[in-house]
Amino acid sequence: MAEALGMIECRSFAAMVEAADAMVKAAKVELVSYEKTGGGYVTAIIRGDVAAVKAAVDAGQNGASRVGDIVTTHIIARPHVNVDLVLPLGRKAEVEKEIGSHGGKK
Repeated sequence: MAEALGMIECRSFAAMVEAADAMVKAAKVELVSYEKTGGGYVTAIIRGDVAAVKAAVDAGQNGASRVGDIVTTHIIARPHVNVDLVLPLGRKAEVEKEIGSHGGKK
């Protein structure tokens, strides 16, 4: 169930869009969300298997650096189920369904 989570934070919306485009073109990942964090900072969030997320984040860095500034990147190989329940990372419904099918237990 737990797919890897990849994030690229950029200092402009255009750089984030370029990063997102490069990531989904480079590997079999899903762009699940983006977050505006203020001050012109925007983060693109992808999901997929670990190798695909790593390849996609590398491609996203290259793409975004041509357009703007990259603040940081981060990959979480297996995010905890509670992270998916609370944060807007594209898997809340799936996690709730899985928890419900196990009688409320992980």
